[in-house]
Amino acid sequence: MTAAPDLTPVPKRWHVQPRIPQDVDLALNGFSAFMRQLLYNRGFMDPDTAASFVAGEVNFPTDPFLLKDMAAGVARLHTGVVNGERIAVYGDYDADGVTATALMAEFLTSLGVDPRVYIPNRYDEGYGLNEEAIRSLATEGIDLVITVDCGVRATGEVALAAALGMDMIITDHHQPGKQLPEAQAVINPKQPEDLYPDKNLAGVGLAYKLAQAYLSAHPQPDVDPEAWLDLVAIGTVADLALLVGENRVLVKDGLARIRQHPRLGLSALARTAGINLGACDASTIGFGLGPRLNAAGRMNTAMSAFTLLTAQDFRQAGELAQILESQNSQRQEETHMIREMAAVRVLEQDPDALLFFAADPAFSEGVVGLAASRLSEIYYRPAIVAHQGDEFTVASCRSIPEFHITQALDECADLLVRHGGHAAAAGFTVRNQDVETLIEQLYGIAARELSAVTLSPVINIDREIKLEKLDPRYLPMIFNDLHLLEPTGRGNPEPLFASYDVAVMSAKTVGKEGKHLKLKLKPGYDAIAFQQGHWAEDLPERIDIAYRIEENVYMGRVNVQLNIKDIKASE
Repeated sequence: MTAAPDLTPVPKRWHVQPRIPQDVDLALNGFSAFMRQLLYNRGFMDPDTAASFVAGEVNFPTDPFLLKDMAAGVARLHTGVVNGERIAVYGDYDADGVTATALMAEFLTSLGVDPRVYIPNRYDEGYGLNEEAIRSLATEGIDLVITVDCGVRATGEVALAAALGMDMIITDHHQPGKQLPEAQAVINPKQPEDLYPDKNLAGVGLAYKLAQAYLSAHPQPDVDPEAWLDLVAIGTVADLALLVGENRVLVKDGLARIRQHPRLGLSALARTAGINLGACDASTIGFGLGPRLNAAGRMNTAMSAFTLLTAQDFRQAGELAQILESQNSQRQEETHMIREMAAVRVLEQDPDALLFFAADPAFSEGVVGLAASRLSEIYYRPAIVAHQGDEFTVASCRSIPEFHITQALDECADLLVRHGGHAAAAGFTVRNQDVETLIEQLYGIAARELSAVTLSPVINIDREIKLEKLDPRYLPMIFNDLHLLEPTGRGNPEPLFASYDVAVMSAKTVGKEGKHLKLKLKPGYDAIAFQQGHWAEDLPERIDIAYRIEENVYMGRVNVQLNIKDIKASE
């Protein structure tokens, strides 16, 4: 019997940010001393830009017509609306794609259009545009197809649509290939010659910009694009888009909308999952709402998530929420199984592998990306996990900052049927006979890029805090400052603090299979360390901790809780 793999995370390196310089400290004196250090750590050194950041504003133009082809896209869409054309929305099956599809469908409905909504099935069709779907839409008499969160690399499929008499408006945030599709409009800030100042919008963000641009050029009574900011927030956070610039503003406003005016489907999903939407933040989306919306497309069809988000019937919303909750539980179980199988396979062959690759017919296409993500997090290596079919292998990739996975796949494009993605995440399809050659090439690229790199994640610490000297009277001020930095996420990390030589008063494992560690730390602070239950059997009496400070609300009482991200034995 094969031994279970060691899933203890790779040791992390702590980097404590340098103390704020005196001149910057003086310039930011409108903020508290605590906040000044946090702002400096995030690159803010003058009061105006710092104030804009705290207020949730950007200092660059956000006119949607700055996006290349936006004017052409609006004009073509308006022609379709005025002439009563049949319009289809072609989306993607992840949370970004589903929220973008819901946004575009509701927007078109507000214009009097009855849109045909098409989200491909992950298992039968794979990601993005495909020829069979294009032919099907043409047979239905569709005149115009608007893609959301896909299409920028679909040159052949767009050419087929044109040959069948359908026009296309592409909205997609993924990295374009060498050749752009010949659509009526390609709206993607990453394409050459695009002047839009923010290149980090998610797929749902670009769908929002198209709606925003259209309503700017052709105002509609009682139609406000801000009504869809809740969808923008969910899709942006769930897709791990950078929460800087315009994304942060959109998410901040979207979170406020979720807290104050949640749509019917979100309320049903939150009730089923035990989530308090009144306190919804980016973490709520990232760990609560997003995974459940993603579960629909991972386990079956994403149309159930779309229908939930656009539901107008209370009973239907409740039933769909229950389905997504069940699918999410199934998804968690399958992810754990695949992750462990993949880890055993890789580590038995090469414990020092610079890149993880595992493929198996038993690996579900819907969760291989999650398994790859967890492997990359644990071992700090690029990880590729794939479902191997009769003819093709379909893979999901997750990577680390030192290795641009999509650029690596671009170098192997001649072996791939299709591929695409970002620096940190990608997917590809390859013929089975080419898998061995492909992996050899990827291993070679990994050796070239990573051999001289210290493969250990870095935790950036905002400042040291001496727990025994932390005056409880200052906690309300600290929480107020922390809230001003929200929403936090990629690009705008949640503030992390370090405390050294902390005495452990008590410790116990909690959660399923004792995966988590609950602590009481001197002088009496409660702490939780998720996924760190492995410390329980050998926890020193005194430890160093990297953590974030959070408010734990229970039975109406607000207590301080330390959410520990890393533990080291004190020296």
